Amino acid sequence: MKQITFLRHAKSDWANNDLKDIDRALNERGYLDAYEGSAIFLNENLIPDRLYTSTATRALSTALIFARTLNFRMQQFQLEPRLYETSVHFLLSFIQSQNDTDQHVMLVGHNPATTEACNAFLKSGSIDEVPTCGLFTLIFNCKNWKNVKFESAELKYFQYPKMNKKNN
Repeated sequence: MKQITFLRHAKSDWANNDLKDIDRALNERGYLDAYEGSAIFLNENLIPDRLYTSTATRALSTALIFARTLNFRMQQFQLEPRLYETSVHFLLSFIQSQNDTDQHVMLVGHNPATTEACNAFLKSGSIDEVPTCGLFTLIFNCKNWKNVKFESAELKYFQYPKMNKKNN
């Protein structure tokens, strides 16, 4: 069994319109959501073997917060510039190229690709939109990453910040 967790970056700061999109940081709510979401994810004991993150500032910040909370081995933490402005077809080929010694991989990225990936990989059902700092874990019934295909996964876990708030 192979597992992949997709994490959409937390809420970003739009206060400075002069910044390039890739350079936008997290806002205060984004930081809070990332810390809370990573603590909840830690309790699920779904620690990945490897984590790849987009090089966009907001994605990298979100990934680092999760890595710290999960006590993640940083030698397994990798920057992947191609996760910024990507497509589901790239994500499929990227996933298929993973080392089979890794059973669980986490990808930290952006919408629309995160939501599109969820819906492309699921056997049944769909998610309208993965919110900021939302994450989901998919299970693929295969031994090798090269055998991962669209419409072949079961949803194991789905979480986003408003699920954890008492006053939605």
